[in-house]
Amino acid sequence: MIIGGGTVSSAPWGAQVYVNGQFNCSGSIIAPQWVLTARHCDGSSLSVKVGNVNLGQGQNRTVDRKATAPSGDILLLHLSSAVQTTYIKLADSNPATGSTNQIYGWGRTQGSNPPSPVLKTANVRVTGTSSDAYGGPAIASVGVNGAAWHGDSGGPQIANGVQVGVCSTGSNSGSNPQGTQNYASVANSRSFIRSTAGV
Repeated sequence: MIIGGGTVSSAPWGAQVYVNGQFNCSGSIIAPQWVLTARHCDGSSLSVKVGNVNLGQGQNRTVDRKATAPSGDILLLHLSSAVQTTYIKLADSNPATGSTNQIYGWGRTQGSNPPSPVLKTANVRVTGTSSDAYGGPAIASVGVNGAAWHGDSGGPQIANGVQVGVCSTGSNSGSNPQGTQNYASVANSRSFIRSTAGV
């Protein structure tokens, strides 16, 4: 993802989101045919690569349907065929202020660098609540050893193995591993996700 942080050797729920064949955003697999990402990642000719932490590698899946949450920067992508993997579990409540969470993504490692060739992760400390790119409730955090940057959008924030947020916005110079970020609240869209994707 990430400015700072470290690389990941395994993340079976990880998804790379492509628009017109170009890497655009990160995401997470929540069910056999559903990927959770950010609403602002939407575009034409969406596809997803799954099953590999290396950018541009993995199984390709066409997105045949989309569902936008009623509020907030949350988008569900329906895949043309099922993916058998370990799906990420979703939170029913926001993480506690002061808790340490993990963020994941293939975003740029600094400035205008290309996306990271391998999935990255970093620890962040939850500072409270905020707003996402669409004015929905978000989880605010500050980087402990890394921060989100372009291309991390749509990627997960995870607390105790459960996804609590979707990367929406951030404030960073382009090189600060202690930057701030706002992740759309999964809990806020929980009923929409359950009724749409069944999880």
